[in-house]
Amino acid sequence: MNWLLVVPLILFILTSLGVSGFAIWAYGERDDYKNNSDKKSAAAAEVAHQKAGEEKEKEFLEREKNPYKEYKGPSAFGSVDILYPKTWSAYVDETKGGNLPVNGYFHPNFVPGLDSETAFAMKVEVVEQPYDQVLAKYESDTKSGKLRVSPFKAAKVPSVLGARIDGEIDDGLNGSSVVFPLRDKTIKVTTQSQQFMSDFDNIILPNFSFVP
Repeated sequence: MNWLLVVPLILFILTSLGVSGFAIWAYGERDDYKNNSDKKSAAAAEVAHQKAGEEKEKEFLEREKNPYKEYKGPSAFGSVDILYPKTWSAYVDETKGGNLPVNGYFHPNFVPGLDSETAFAMKVEVVEQPYDQVLAKYESDTKSGKLRVSPFKAAKVPSVLGARIDGEIDDGLNGSSVVFPLRDKTIKVTTQSQQFMSDFDNIILPNFSFVP
């Protein structure tokens, strides 16, 4: 046997098999990468599409809030004036008697039953108690850290210094209230949920006014 011819032939065959194996492996890796890349691109496109849809829905809901509705309270109780989204409904009791001569509830679509334990988008109250007494009720919760109380002035009533209360304003309800002195009474405007905080800060409070 001529080993001078056999050995190169064997080396050639082994080299060819190695090259072929590498080519098959490389093709498989490329095909796997392509398939995974396509899947990742499709998933990314789906996420982007979903996010765009959510943004459009959010923009639509914001547009639907305009033009705002207006609530004007009785002149005997400060002529409270509030603008709120037109997608909200209101229930206001103006009995002119009892501890709450003005007691209003505002919520998207419809106002649930007052015993439904709903976290209302907004409550508007005129309380038959002096401002200092109402504010004193928050003292213990402020000391315990459940609430934060800070000075507050309504943009449309800059002459009156009130207070803003943030935190657990009611049992299990995390929101914000603003309270203002109204002669021997107190005006209180509240949102009972963080869900409506943007509306509270950007619509309700900037447009809120009353006659001191």
